Amino acid sequence: MQTETALDLVWGIEAIARLIGRTERQTYHMLRTGNLPAKQVGNRWVAERGKLVAFFMEDAA
Repeated sequence: MQTETALDLVWGIEAIARLIGRTERQTYHMLRTGNLPAKQVGNRWVAERGKLVAFFMEDAA
């Protein structure tokens, strides 16, 4: 039996900005330039919480 792991997704620029401690404008720029591990789905951006945290922890190390 295969178990599925639930993804902890963060939807929208506002939520992503809140998570990473940036303004929505800064976050939008980072998303558009590919500087954040996220994808655009339709008109909304989505990111996996664990990947965002790992991305910033990698910079701090």
